[in-house]
Amino acid sequence: MARSPGPNRESPDRTRRGRTGPGGEGEREGGQGGRGRGRNANPNEANREREDNEYVDKLVHINRVAKVVKGGRRFAFAALVVVGDAKGRVGYGTGKAREVPEAIRKATEQAKRNLIKVPLREGRTLHHDVFGHFGAGRVILRSAPPGTGIIAGGPMRAVFETMGVHDVVAKCMGTSNPHNMVKATFAALESLSAPKTIAAKRGLKVGDIIARRDGQAAAQNAA
Repeated sequence: MARSPGPNRESPDRTRRGRTGPGGEGEREGGQGGRGRGRNANPNEANREREDNEYVDKLVHINRVAKVVKGGRRFAFAALVVVGDAKGRVGYGTGKAREVPEAIRKATEQAKRNLIKVPLREGRTLHHDVFGHFGAGRVILRSAPPGTGIIAGGPMRAVFETMGVHDVVAKCMGTSNPHNMVKATFAALESLSAPKTIAAKRGLKVGDIIARRDGQAAAQNAA
């Protein structure tokens, strides 16, 4: 004759429902684990989001390239991206991938690693006129008075907008290849010098350098 379970012994069905049912121990442990994961969030993700908000990126050019393999042609995309913080720091990068978003991501990461610091006059224009050259690309960058705006072509305009320049006149002579135009523009920006640097090299005061520059600009405008 089968013996019935005692009053202090739970049946297997009741035990299983108590562990996995609503309000059971399994659900309470899972809820506590979820709250714990929320409290211990990775701080690197917040820093990455803050860094992404700090920089401004612009897609300059994207090109579809093909590689001939045994089975046919394999297509990929090459992207050219310019990144800056709108405060004088700017960089460019290239990336290649099978998909467009991945190519842009690679180019953006490379641009952030290749940032350069460009001295700006009053935070809006260049200190002096400068010439840049790379390959078949030649560019001329000229400082401009307030209210001029950005007068430049497509690739060069992207560089100035991300860098934070508001008044500049630029001209590209030679090739229209966006890669050569951007590299020639960066060659020109890297050759810029601030009055503080020039004064330190010549042993003069910064006010003397600025007065001489302003006097030459006034003479050119009068002529």
